[in-house]
Amino acid sequence: MFRRDNLFWMDICLTPRRPNERARYVDRWGPHRFSPLGPVIALPPGETLHMVSAGGRRTSLICQLPAEAVQRWLPEDFELTDRRLEACLDISSATIRSLLLRLAQELHDRAAGFEALCEAIASQLSIELARYLMAASEAVDTGGLASWRLRVIDSRLAKPGAAPTLSDLAALCNISVRQLTRGFRTSRGCSIGDYMAQSRIETAKRRLATGEGIKAIATSMGYASQSTFTYAFRCATGVTPREFRTRVLRGGDTGPRS
Repeated sequence: MFRRDNLFWMDICLTPRRPNERARYVDRWGPHRFSPLGPVIALPPGETLHMVSAGGRRTSLICQLPAEAVQRWLPEDFELTDRRLEACLDISSATIRSLLLRLAQELHDRAAGFEALCEAIASQLSIELARYLMAASEAVDTGGLASWRLRVIDSRLAKPGAAPTLSDLAALCNISVRQLTRGFRTSRGCSIGDYMAQSRIETAKRRLATGEGIKAIATSMGYASQSTFTYAFRCATGVTPREFRTRVLRGGDTGPRS
């Protein structure tokens, strides 16, 4: 059981979550309703979360934002609907994920000015989280994809092997490719192609935090070769996979831990 009364508690798992990790809101959901946990989760203040896991060691960055820092960007009539609560257990915003990873890097490197930069990142996170919460209840009404379709897409993108085609994802969602591309942009504010590319890189980052070989990661993710993976990763992040592992997540220790 987990609860924070005056904080928005955020967790980005830097190593892959176990497939059976799930949670429920004790005061709102029945005892048998659980939702899978995504790589990034957020617990709103005053909510009690019952988290279930098979155990095991994992590495996470925990970011606790003062409730008022987020609430100041929410409208006065804002309500934590069931849809918004469920969306908190699998934060789909690529911007939030990127900010949390940047925060992890700054905390690990502790270069000049890191404290001021961390405060600036926390301010951005507060705004982006507020925007995410407001958008969570709007997707269906504005032509976006239903939450179950977004979860199906994320689940497929997380599987090993080559990236799926748009036709593959449309078939899984039981809609046309046109509906998929238009609805996805409405729901998440970016093209599905850009999201797929970013998702692959974020998955690679989490796997690089483990002891898994770079060649094995490249092969299992469907890249033609390790050099192809290295090129794609460097284009997206500015560093090679080996440099990322050493400078960002290793650096002599195992980085931030939960």
